[in-house]
Amino acid sequence: MEPAIALNISIAVFVVGITAYAVYTAFGPPSTELSDPFEDHED
Repeated sequence: MEPAIALNISIAVFVVGITAYAVYTAFGPPSTELSDPFEDHED
């Protein structure tokens, strides 16, 4: 495998991993600890 292809695959895997972690944090079980700043400062 050429080095350019291996680099592209590794970058793609990294980006997909970061995206999956962000979705898990936003919508999964850790989301119960998140607060909504608009709800906190409602007039």
